[in-house]
Amino acid sequence: MSVAQLPALNAILNGTAAVLLVTAYILIRQGRRDAHKRVMIAAFTVSTLFLISYLAYHALAGVVYFRKTGWIRNLYLTILTTHTILAAAVPVLAIITLRRGLKGWFQRHRKLARWTLPIWLYVSVTGVVVYLMLYQM
Repeated sequence: MSVAQLPALNAILNGTAAVLLVTAYILIRQGRRDAHKRVMIAAFTVSTLFLISYLAYHALAGVVYFRKTGWIRNLYLTILTTHTILAAAVPVLAIITLRRGLKGWFQRHRKLARWTLPIWLYVSVTGVVVYLMLYQM
């Protein structure tokens, strides 16, 4: 795989993480704890692969600038800013939430997961949006 293909891979990994997160949420609402656990481990794995690929891409390619101007640039920068700030929190939140679930600390897990899920989902979805705006527009 070439460096130029990594942004598309990153978007696929982010999109996959988003689908897995929604699936895991549905499973836990249905009371299917074991299936929820497996899907959440998959979401964490996919997000970890994304982070490795993302860091490798930017180590090799450097900074990529959004070249459009006007309102679309303002929209892009707003999405990118919120995405970046929240993305910094996701690894910590995901690790702590996952650990609590795996340890069987379900009340503490559930309390943090109510914050972790929407933040992680937002970061995953906006990661795809940033890719589309940066590389497909």
